[in-house]
Amino acid sequence: MNKTWDDISLQQPIIAKMLTNSIKKNRLAHAYLVEGKKGTGKKEIAKFLAKSLFCKDLKDGIHPCHICINCKRIESGNHPDVHFIEPDGLSIKKQQIQHLQEEFSKTGVESKKKFYIINHADKMTINASNSLLKFLEEPNQETTAVLLTEQVNKMLDTIISRCQILSTKAVQKSVLTEQLIGEGINPLIAKVVVQLTNSIDEAQNLAQDDWFAESRKIVLQLCEVLDSPSSLFYIQDKWLSHFKEREQTEVGLDLLLLYYRDVLSIMIGEEEAVVYRDVIDHLKQRALQVSRKSVVEKMAAILEAKKRLNANVQGQLMMEQLVLNLQEGS
Repeated sequence: MNKTWDDISLQQPIIAKMLTNSIKKNRLAHAYLVEGKKGTGKKEIAKFLAKSLFCKDLKDGIHPCHICINCKRIESGNHPDVHFIEPDGLSIKKQQIQHLQEEFSKTGVESKKKFYIINHADKMTINASNSLLKFLEEPNQETTAVLLTEQVNKMLDTIISRCQILSTKAVQKSVLTEQLIGEGINPLIAKVVVQLTNSIDEAQNLAQDDWFAESRKIVLQLCEVLDSPSSLFYIQDKWLSHFKEREQTEVGLDLLLLYYRDVLSIMIGEEEAVVYRDVIDHLKQRALQVSRKSVVEKMAAILEAKKRLNANVQGQLMMEQLVLNLQEGS
C-alpha cells in the first residue's frame, strides 16, 4: 500500500500538517531544517516532500502517487532535479556543495524546480557550511532545500536562522505497535521490535526477518539455561553461530536487556509493560528468585558488554564473561 501524508501524520502530525498546508497554498519555504533523533522519519519526510512537488499524478493535490516516473526516480535517487548529498567519509566537503551549486546554476532538466536534500548536515566542514550559507542567502524562487540532522547544536547559527525548523518527535511505541499489527505482523514480534527502533521501516524489516524471530527465541532459551552449567555450551553451540556480526550481536544484547527489564517491570508492579508476553510465567518466577539490586546489576553488565563490543573486544570472550556476570548473585 502506497503511503500518504496521512501515514506521515501518524508519526509526525505537526510536521505533516505544516507541510501539507504549505503545499496546498504553494507557500513552501526555500529551506527546511528537519532535526530530531535517529529513526524519527526525517529522510522519509524529505523524500515525501520532493515527491509531492514533482509527482505527475498527485492525489487531492498533496499525496504523491509513488508509481509515476518522477516518484520512482526520486525513490531510487535518480531524478535529475532532485539531489541527495551524504557525507563523503566522515564529513560533507566544500567540493560537494560547490558541485551542487554548479548543478543548480543550470536550467532545470525537466522543469524549473530544483530540490536538494543534505543528510547529516551537521557533518559539513566549516568551508562547506560557508559555501552553503551563500547558497541559502540567495535562494532561487523554484529551489527547495531540506537539511537533515540528529545534532542541530553542531550546526552554524547562521545556517539555522535561514531555515524553517521542523523538529521530529519520538513516535509512541503503542502507535508503532498498532501499525505493525495492522500490517499483519505477529503481535509478540511487534511488541519487541518497537523497543529496538523508532523507525517504522526498520521495525517492519526486523519483524519480517526470520533471523530476528530466531534471535528472540535464542535469547529466551539462553535466559532459561543461564543458571545451569550448560549455559557456556549454549553460547558456543547456539549464540555464536547465530549472532555472527557485531551488529547482530548488538541486537542479541538488546533483546537480552529487554528480558531483565521485563523482570524488573514485574518486580515493581508494572506487568502491563512486559514485552515478552508469551513467557510471562517464567518472568514472574525469575522475579521471585532474584533481588531488584541483582537485576539492576545484570542490566549494567549487559550495557558494559555492549561497550566492550563497540571497543572491538572478541565476541566469544565478551559473551562468556557476560554469562559469568549474569550468573553472579542469581
